[in-house]
Amino acid sequence: MIENASNIELVVMRRVRLIRILLLILSTATLAVLTAVAALWGIGREVWVARVFENGPQDFFGRMGYFWYAFLHTRLIVQALVVLTLGSLAFLIREVIRFFFPAR
Repeated sequence: MIENASNIELVVMRRVRLIRILLLILSTATLAVLTAVAALWGIGREVWVARVFENGPQDFFGRMGYFWYAFLHTRLIVQALVVLTLGSLAFLIREVIRFFFPAR
């Protein structure tokens, strides 16, 4: 079939293959993971994360209140990165659920 293919057919099929490869590489789940990693890297650059965990209480409810207080009293860039991280992780969880339990 390749011998009989016209030039336009070869160009179109090359583009179709390229689009399929790009869709596999740049899926929404991949973008969600990359966004979460980039946002976590940004948080790590802005905040000394180990100190945040050391300074907080050790019980669950006390820790949740401490994180909420720390979130409210930090810089805007850190708040934006935290929201971006949580949003991308929620989107990734949604994509994983949709993958394992497809709509009928």
